[in-house]
Amino acid sequence: MKTLLRTQNPQTRVAAKIVAITCLSLSLSLPLLARAEGPSELPTADPASVGMSAERLERIDGALQGFIDRNEVAGTVALIARKGKVVYFKAQGYRDVEQEAPMTTDVVFRIASMTKPITSVAAMMLHEEGRYLISEPVSRFLPEFSDVRVAEQTTDEDFFVGTPYKLVEPRRPITIRHLLTHTAGLSNVYRAPIQPELIKHYLPTKEGETIADFVRVQAALPLNYHPGEHWEYSRATCVVGRLVEVVSEQPLDRFFQERIFEPLGMTDSHFYLPTEKVGRFAASYTPDENGKIVLKEAPTPESRFVGDSGTYFMGSGGMVSTAADYYKFCQMLLNGGDYNGQRILSEQTVELMRQNHTGDLPIWLRGPGGGFGLGFGVVTDAGAAGTPASVGTFSWGGAYCTVFWIDPVEEMVGVLMTQVRPYTHLTIRQTFLNLAYQALED
Repeated sequence: MKTLLRTQNPQTRVAAKIVAITCLSLSLSLPLLARAEGPSELPTADPASVGMSAERLERIDGALQGFIDRNEVAGTVALIARKGKVVYFKAQGYRDVEQEAPMTTDVVFRIASMTKPITSVAAMMLHEEGRYLISEPVSRFLPEFSDVRVAEQTTDEDFFVGTPYKLVEPRRPITIRHLLTHTAGLSNVYRAPIQPELIKHYLPTKEGETIADFVRVQAALPLNYHPGEHWEYSRATCVVGRLVEVVSEQPLDRFFQERIFEPLGMTDSHFYLPTEKVGRFAASYTPDENGKIVLKEAPTPESRFVGDSGTYFMGSGGMVSTAADYYKFCQMLLNGGDYNGQRILSEQTVELMRQNHTGDLPIWLRGPGGGFGLGFGVVTDAGAAGTPASVGTFSWGGAYCTVFWIDPVEEMVGVLMTQVRPYTHLTIRQTFLNLAYQALED
């Protein structure tokens, strides 16, 4: 098989790769639930015992394999749990196509914006401790936001100011809730032509730079709109992460490790992957003009996601994790803040977080039928959203095509990990969700 994969004939190579991946998937599928036990201690069950069809769950295998066979993704790890039991946990395809490294359930992925819910949970833990109210101005804790201005477009009635916009006083201060719900007025780095400084500081530019440096840049730039009046996906959760650091007097990575990861047993979740774990790190890919994957970053010790001395903890992204680790985080939220006897939040706080806090504001990243809670999107109208997920389901994804959802009505968690960016040409995340719901039997 390796000889066939190395052939110079493209058609033979693709055919051999499809056979290899299919065989690999079939060989891995049967023992995967057993493999999920042991060190990770995931609770498993026969699907029928929690009201799901094993036969229908198997449809997921073929659907995800199709994306792999079409060279649209390299490989996947998919997990579904219901009523606190994992009923589907499978790896398919490759962790690294170029090295012919098979995908396994313990592979580590870049989770990007799936960092945001973790940061939001950290913030709400401090809220529970009485350190602040989410209705308070963030400037009370981060004084760099004490003198922000809003950029408004100039009109014919405005006198000439030398720029296409004028700076005005905000109608209200930025609150912590504005930051958690992306209604603070902060700009999205991809949609901010008047804020090139923000784009320049998106990632650290010099050794030793911290998120505090980025937040100072962010606070010095004008807001795109008045706080509370529009929803704009942004680096607001970086400000939340900095808030956690200031109030807790700990770097964000240490707070996560001590207060969330260690209690939940999330042993493979990091801002910077330890070098000894690179052998489980997934390669990342990007689509070519035909939507076929091309290597973007090999999983090597030179990756910016790897190392033992990083100082830039974004809050809004940058983390790596596994499907098993992220499941534990999700199950904690579904359980009302508790997992395996470790309480992270109260039930009332989780309930508050998963409510829609944005009213009728358009959530342009999600489309109709959705609102936004304190850290993730929320289904408010399943029909308008065109989803089988229950009203109240909360979820989010990452820029490398990872995604999770938590359905309190069906008591279900789904986690899908793969690595391709951008991914907007793919339907893999919605396909996975749809196939999970069609397997429900009660």
